[in-house]
Amino acid sequence: MEIGQRLPETLGKDQNGNELKLSHFKGKKLVLYTYPKDMTSGCTSEACNLRDNYQRFLDQGYAVLGVSIQDEKSHQKFIDKYELPFPLIADTDMKLVTALGVYGEKKMYGRTYMGTFRTTFITDEDGVITQIFAPKDIKVKEHAEQILG
Repeated sequence: MEIGQRLPETLGKDQNGNELKLSHFKGKKLVLYTYPKDMTSGCTSEACNLRDNYQRFLDQGYAVLGVSIQDEKSHQKFIDKYELPFPLIADTDMKLVTALGVYGEKKMYGRTYMGTFRTTFITDEDGVITQIFAPKDIKVKEHAEQILG
């Protein structure tokens, strides 16, 4: 996905099994962030930074959604443990991360594997992407400030 494109209408199911669609967020700007895995240090830092600034997002007309390929049960544990106020999409079939172009080959400690790239998509009130934060741009402990300025 690129700036100027619209996010897919079907986003996936959240931690409660509810189907989320882009049209549910019409009239709100959207922060859709993809992350590698629940409960890992970087992903926890990012989620908690967004949580701690959640009211600022709401005050500025944003909805916040997280996406990873873990299942609903994993997401619910993550939400409960860190008191996350926003939904997490359980993209277990990898449809959304594939459509977004954020799933692919990664390397860590000399090992190659498939995974989700930490990326954030910002949309306008119609679901059109206005900004993208690439993996190398995201500072997990300051991400809300990067988005809100």
